[in-house]
Amino acid sequence: MRITGMTRVTGVFGWPVGHSRSPVFQNAAFRSLGLDFIYVPFAVRPEHLATAVSGIRALGLAGVNLTIPHKESVAALLDEVDEEAAQVGSVNTVWNADGKLCGTTTDGRGFVRSLREDGGFDVCGKTVLVLGAGGAARSICGALIRAGAGRLFVWNRTAARAECLVEHLRSVLGCSDARCVDGARLHDAAFMKDLDLVVNATSVGMREGDAAFLRGELLHPDLFVYDIVYSRTTALLEAARRAGCRWLDGSSMLVYQGAISFEIWTGRAAPIDVMKRALAGAADLERGG
Repeated sequence: MRITGMTRVTGVFGWPVGHSRSPVFQNAAFRSLGLDFIYVPFAVRPEHLATAVSGIRALGLAGVNLTIPHKESVAALLDEVDEEAAQVGSVNTVWNADGKLCGTTTDGRGFVRSLREDGGFDVCGKTVLVLGAGGAARSICGALIRAGAGRLFVWNRTAARAECLVEHLRSVLGCSDARCVDGARLHDAAFMKDLDLVVNATSVGMREGDAAFLRGELLHPDLFVYDIVYSRTTALLEAARRAGCRWLDGSSMLVYQGAISFEIWTGRAAPIDVMKRALAGAADLERGG
């Protein structure tokens, strides 16, 4: 990749951020269209986020993505966020409009598109369990509601955060069918049997040895299991395979949400196939394939 004095810089702010595969497929997309852009990871500690956001403007970056743990806290540091981001309380994409920093969330849209295009799954009217209550969970819940999902259950290890999210979904997004569930419901066979879709929107599974929150014997072939972790095959996805479930890992969502960010920064249609191939190639290299 040739860097020039005109190269536009994009990237991702996260802590940690070394595991991110976004640079792989975003840079492949820039190259494939001959765009003078580059995408780099920025390791930004939470206490340095405000300074880093100011740096977007000071250094003339074209824009950035935000990942854990910055999605919920960055909005207050921006000049403007769009309606979708404001509604769900999460921002994962920032663009620099001549010094004005604007934010949106592409997570939810990327999630629903990946379900539809790569999973062949329509969420309309479906009963869904979302595990997690952070920035990604907020965006996913918002997108599920906008796509017409039926009942929406939320579980989180910290119950107060789940309760806060559900109250937000009810009061801001008008979803009267959103409710919290406690840990006991995750082990209730009747409850699990009624679910059409389970989404792990937590970071659990990113590390070797992380156990699944759900018991494998309660998964059933009519259930679609989506784990947004993309760095490894998680225990949840292994259990889904054994149970005969349809499933997707987070690489699908990662590409589609990244494609929306790409289009915001460049004004060009994202080369989805190029991005998928680059991401798959990086995964093969990590596995030694």
